[in-house]
Amino acid sequence: MPTKVIAGGLATTIQDLGRPGYYHLGIPISGAMDRFALRAANRLVGNDEGAAALEAVFIGPELEFTEDALVAVTGAEMTPKVDGDEQATWTAFPVKAGQVLSFDFLRAGARAYIAISGGIDVPMALGSRSTYAIGALGGFEGRAIQPGDLLPLGKAAPARAGKSLPEALRRGSGSPVELRVLPGLYWHRIVEASQKSFFDDTWKVAPECDRMGYRFRSGKALEFVPREPPFGAGSDPSNITDACYPYGSVQVPGGTEPIVLHRDAVSGGGYFMLGTVISADMDLIGQMQPHTPTRFVKVDMDEALAARHDRQRMLDRMREALA
Repeated sequence: MPTKVIAGGLATTIQDLGRPGYYHLGIPISGAMDRFALRAANRLVGNDEGAAALEAVFIGPELEFTEDALVAVTGAEMTPKVDGDEQATWTAFPVKAGQVLSFDFLRAGARAYIAISGGIDVPMALGSRSTYAIGALGGFEGRAIQPGDLLPLGKAAPARAGKSLPEALRRGSGSPVELRVLPGLYWHRIVEASQKSFFDDTWKVAPECDRMGYRFRSGKALEFVPREPPFGAGSDPSNITDACYPYGSVQVPGGTEPIVLHRDAVSGGGYFMLGTVISADMDLIGQMQPHTPTRFVKVDMDEALAARHDRQRMLDRMREALA
């Protein structure tokens, strides 16, 4: 039986691990901004790691259950409550038919993941249940959930209440947050002093941060190497002839405010990219609030691959802990 939405929160959408394979057609990956948190939430309630769950941003939803279920909330620290009684995060807890799940105010992070036993069983769209709201694709009618929506659930697998992920496996970000960047194809477009200042400066997350990308400010403006604009590029020094944007790429329109492209970003355009945030650090961005101090750290390919390996080992440890 479905779960009824009483209040949708600020921007709560249905997300899974995304829809790879269509980026070359301009359809982004979408899926959870914090993939580790989604995987852990699903594991806690007995779901497949890639099952569809809710991603709540800053303010949680209010949900009425029409059947008994197991629930887990991971990611941002946004205390869940069942009929007003507080529940632990990163821990599976029961909700009975007729009870209401709500949330306290946000204490840390930005996005909470709400997994329900059985997963949210909305129709697949290009192999995924993830919501791509800009394209009105997937999720619940291609949009954020709203009061009155009925969220269908799949068949629950055996799982037990009280299972919890050890705190040592709940990745923290530190302060300032450090995002490792692999310089890219257009790195040569900025002068050496700007290459240095980009990594030396402490930036801050701008209020313009969403599923498409995170903007940063407070660092020094970048200076570009003089050039004659190529055919097809604009007159601004940050313009290039249209090119593909890798997931996680860092573009700097006008050389002033870097933007890290995230899950719902477009796949190409005419701004230069100075590099790419490595895949191991992309989850961190999804949990960053506006004004969060941030440092970009330069790495090479070997360091990026080592970080990916470390990230995989952390996933394996999570799976072992929740087996």
